[in-house]
Amino acid sequence: MAVAFDTRHARAIVWAQWRSLRNRLPRSNKGALAFSILVGVLWYGMFLAMAAAVAGVFADSADFPTTRRALPAAFLVCFLYWQIVPLLLASKGSSIDLRKLLAYPIRPSEFFALDVLLRLTIASEVLIVLGGAFTGLLLNPSLRWWAPFALVPYVLFNMFFAVGIHDLIERLVARRGIREIIALLFIVAIALPQLLVMKASRDHFHRVSELASWIGWPWRATADLAGGQPSAQALVLLLAWTLSAFIFARWQFARTMQFDPAEAGASPRLKRGASRLDWFYRAPGMLFRDPLGILVEKELRTLVRSPRFRLVFAMGFSFGLIIWWPVAFGHSRNTHSFLGDNYVTVVSLYAVMLLSEVLFWNVFGFDRAAAQLYFVAPLKPETILKGKNLAASFFVALEVTMAVGVCALLRLPIALRGILEAYAVTTVVTLLMLSIGNLTSVYSPRAVDPTKSFRTSRSGRVQALMLVIYPVAALPLFLAYGARYAFDSEVAFFGVLALAAVFSGVFYRISMETAVGMAESRKESILEVLSRGQEPIES
Repeated sequence: MAVAFDTRHARAIVWAQWRSLRNRLPRSNKGALAFSILVGVLWYGMFLAMAAAVAGVFADSADFPTTRRALPAAFLVCFLYWQIVPLLLASKGSSIDLRKLLAYPIRPSEFFALDVLLRLTIASEVLIVLGGAFTGLLLNPSLRWWAPFALVPYVLFNMFFAVGIHDLIERLVARRGIREIIALLFIVAIALPQLLVMKASRDHFHRVSELASWIGWPWRATADLAGGQPSAQALVLLLAWTLSAFIFARWQFARTMQFDPAEAGASPRLKRGASRLDWFYRAPGMLFRDPLGILVEKELRTLVRSPRFRLVFAMGFSFGLIIWWPVAFGHSRNTHSFLGDNYVTVVSLYAVMLLSEVLFWNVFGFDRAAAQLYFVAPLKPETILKGKNLAASFFVALEVTMAVGVCALLRLPIALRGILEAYAVTTVVTLLMLSIGNLTSVYSPRAVDPTKSFRTSRSGRVQALMLVIYPVAALPLFLAYGARYAFDSEVAFFGVLALAAVFSGVFYRISMETAVGMAESRKESILEVLSRGQEPIES
């Protein structure tokens, strides 16, 4: 299973990545940088504390027989976190962009080894906890010295399996026509267990527990060896799983090396004549005069053709309905609760939050270098932003309508008041989101590849602003629901929402003027960021 690996190439690539990151730091916002460092310290500090607790538990020889029974479940959780969480976050850690390194004289085996090592960044939290487990097992006087080293092949198994499964999914989502379906089915499959838990009985849980503890699984073999129970069967099984994961990873990696995403995403045949949705794209021209009408049409065409937008839009009325259903209704649809009585509103707000990345915070992201046209053509920045905002408002309204339609098909107990409330609340929130999004779009723009279904990393300064933006956008809702509770009146609720809508309209006008001024003064820096290409190593 050894792979030829030249450390000189690895050092060169890591050094280039470090230099590119270092060169960015002087131009970064110091407040956002400090915030990112603080969040990182708190996040990894939490896992370090967890690792210390695990080390203490595993080192206790008196209670270790009880701990030994929980080892299979613990290693299963580690496996699931390692494999599933990165897919949910659409993250591959620091991974090589092979297409930009194939020109260099590097053997495929070196590419594979470096890719495997870089994938360790996916599960650094799991590695920290496993490091605590290794330390605790090593300090346990009741175990032999070799017991902790059973974790080594287990870590290798997870590394290889992560490479193989991520390469497989990456190729699937690059294919035209099935990428959104595959990604959506995967996300729905992750959310469905909570629906099954609602209907599951104790016998079902017992059968699932027995299946997860089957002796043939790699986490069960690891638990037997790490628990000080020497077994040739467990050792052979663990090594066989690791070898199988290695072969699977090399196979998928080799196919990825020969894979052409552009060819897979291309249309299989040349379409003739107008598109079936051409009437839909041209509708804004009947409502607005050019150039505003043509700008809205351009946004509709761009967003509908973007895999990233299509995935997020589909998640809004599908994934949102699934994850909030158990919380809102529990085991009975007749249960009255705040979430149950305002289910459509909650789902709609969740959809707006999902769409915010592609519709609000970075409106020039999909344009990338093509944004130069806006500053060359005789267009006012205000007209450009209005065109993007109108397209975003249309898709938000369509998202809410889709959510209402799905609820009607499922015959959920949704009243007419709840539907009107969903539209009213999302209108106010959307106005505030558009106001703030216009500012963030010119303050912290970044280029986004519209062909990628999964999310890329967000700017650090925008991440810091999210902690302020969402509470500000939710403040009118707190006031409106507070008025309903205090006066027990729908008139008070919708009256406060109407006042909030007026305030949001005034704020939108002020933020538009501010964003236009910033776009004029920061024109060169905006175009520079949007025209910037991707690096060989993506984070």
